[in-house]
Amino acid sequence: MNRRPLRTTVIGSYPFPGWLEFAASHLDQFGEADRAELQEDAVIAAIHDQVAAGLDVITDGEQTRLDFNLSFYGYLEGIALEQAPPRRFGPPAHDQRGRHQVVGELLAPRGLGVVAEFERLRRLAPAGPVLKASVPGPYTLSGRLVPPAGKDRYALTEELLPAVRAELDALVEAGCREITVDEPSMSCYAWREDPARLVDIFNRTVERVYGKCRLSVHLCFGNYKARAVAPRRYAPMFPAFLGLRVDEIHLEMASREFAELELIGPIAERMEVAVGVIDVKSYYIETPEDVAARVRQCLRYAPAARLSFAPDCGLSQTARWAARQKLKNMVAGVNLVRRELGL
Repeated sequence: MNRRPLRTTVIGSYPFPGWLEFAASHLDQFGEADRAELQEDAVIAAIHDQVAAGLDVITDGEQTRLDFNLSFYGYLEGIALEQAPPRRFGPPAHDQRGRHQVVGELLAPRGLGVVAEFERLRRLAPAGPVLKASVPGPYTLSGRLVPPAGKDRYALTEELLPAVRAELDALVEAGCREITVDEPSMSCYAWREDPARLVDIFNRTVERVYGKCRLSVHLCFGNYKARAVAPRRYAPMFPAFLGLRVDEIHLEMASREFAELELIGPIAERMEVAVGVIDVKSYYIETPEDVAARVRQCLRYAPAARLSFAPDCGLSQTARWAARQKLKNMVAGVNLVRRELGL
């Protein structure tokens, strides 16, 4: 899988080109073939920017999704049409997003669509970079569903778990060798929930693919409209989250001024750790020297062979011009330290 020390990677999402956002608002003017061409061209653009930056690991930029997870509800049976959000105007927040009422058994007979995304990425990507797919976890997916009487979020999570597990199975069967399971809700709400229970849910979700691919989990504090939704502390998750069955844990660090960076030490004793060194919530463009200094700081706690570097979160909420330069500078900064270490 082209594993290398201090590798550079991304979480999943990349900003939509402006023309794609315009087209998405006027889909009734396009035919089926037009829409397929729009999607493919957007993925080509995302691949281009990531390859031009020099990343070791790339994704399809999630260009065919609505947000990192909202489009998945279109694959589910057992839910009603999206309910209108309770608030539509004013400063952006999560209460401006609609939710779906659960009206029956939650099933995904057509899968969740990630296999098709991966196969498109593999067809369009050049040789060289590792190709990564991302799948939202069942606990996170349950967050935008309204449970029926007598059920709670955990009950819905259990209903969604088989569909996510099946999608992971299908990805591995299709030849995908690196998968991120996005579970930001676990990190957002671990402070008020039982972290051991969240770990159990995660491990049962990935139990059939663990060891068959490079598996990672992304833990952040929310990034809708570049805003967090939780106390931005990892302490409530550990040591329980050391029990996650993954090869790599990704942590949001740059936007938090590298608070709790010492946590990467115990993580690196058990698995690899991807450190967010690019702040996706800020339009300050980190220089290569900024990134190099952050990499050196991480090396105080963990060895190079256990470290990867990435933006804090997906880049979908960041303007493309900034995302492009941030990725380029991230790779350049990591390469500065690679040369210093003779890697």
